This record gives sequence, C-alpha cells and structure tokens, in this order.
Amino acid sequence: MSAPNRLVGLLAANAFFAELGQDALQAIAGLCRMRSVARHEILFQKGDPGDALYAIRRGQIRIATGTEDGRSVTLNLLGPGDVFGEIALLDGHARTAEAIALETTDLFVIDRRDFLELLAHDAALAARIIGFLCRRLRWMSERMEEATLLPLDARLARRLVMLSEDYGAEIQVTQQELAAYVGAARESVNRVLQDWRRSGIIDLGRSRVRVKVAPRLAALGAPSRL
Repeated sequence: MSAPNRLVGLLAANAFFAELGQDALQAIAGLCRMRSVARHEILFQKGDPGDALYAIRRGQIRIATGTEDGRSVTLNLLGPGDVFGEIALLDGHARTAEAIALETTDLFVIDRRDFLELLAHDAALAARIIGFLCRRLRWMSERMEEATLLPLDARLARRLVMLSEDYGAEIQVTQQELAAYVGAARESVNRVLQDWRRSGIIDLGRSRVRVKVAPRLAALGAPSRL
C-alpha cells in the first residue's frame, strides 16, 4: 500500500478528519512525504518554524514545554493515528512546544506551503480545520484547569484512563514521563501508583502500567469526587 493510501487510513480513523469526506482525505494525503525519527530524537523544538503537519504512522511522540524553573511539562503523548503540529502550521508562527520521539517513529509529513494552497482552494475544508483548532484550544484549557485545581491522584487517574483508551490496558510509559505529564515529582507519582497497585487497580512493571480495573480508576478522576 502506498504512503498516501496509508495516510488516508490514519486520517479516516481520526475523529476530526473522518468528517471531511474521502475526496478531502485523498487530497490531503496526496501532499504527504515520509520521515523517520530515532528514539529520543527531537523532531522540533519550541521556537522552531511551524512548517509542517505530522501524522504518526508508527511509534510515540511526547509533546512538552519547559517552565521558568527549568522543569519539563508533558502536554501530550501521541501514538499511531494522531495528528499534531497544526497550530504553528496554520498561523506560520514559531512552535509553542517541543516534540520528542519516545521510540523509533515513522511519520507522514505535510509541508505548510502545500497544505495552505489546498485550503485556499477549498473553503469547506478550511472551515472544518478552524473547528478542529477550536476543539484543540478547549482541550488545552481543560488540561490547564486540571493542573491548577485537581489533586495529584485525580490528575494521574485521568491521564492513565486517557492513555489506556488510546493504547489499551498495557501502557508503555515510565513513571518519570507520567510525572512530567501531570506536573508532579516522580516520587509523588510513585507513591500514588504503589497505593493503587496494592488496591488491585493497576499493576506495575518496568516502564509500564497495566490497568486492571478501569472503572475504579475512572472513578478516582471523576468530577463528582473533586
């Protein structure tokens, strides 16, 4: 199967792009090129030009930013089928975060110039892209609210539930990555995870978390208990 056809399959599985229709997906996929990045390789850094849109064919990408006190905060963990880099792609400004491969990762890449030319000739597609960006902004606002208002156990429970929905019950993630993801110290995250392990909610292994009782984990992050 050709790279454009594989990208069509990934885009069709994405909640937003699936709404665009087969013709639009084919047009977008026709712009793609392939790129591979090695484990721990930086795809782009904060401040780099926003010159491309990415879709993950295989692997995992960590989106992160730094704080004034030197800490790294994980904004998102992305896997196969996820699309990212769209904000800087569309506004032409610098990247607002960095993207790092957590493992060898294969990417579909669409250059900004080609994508904007497509949007200029398809007003309906441009309008739907605007809606996609609005949903992303709402998502980021919710993550900031969580980091400010929710206790650690609730933040961690929500992140594990989200990751399990994307990757299944067996989540390949280190405790350091989880700590960065929820904005806490690794030691604090470890204490919570150990409590949940003793309660039978999760199981822990080397660089992995296995969710054993998803409803109990979801209840720990439910708004009703906050």
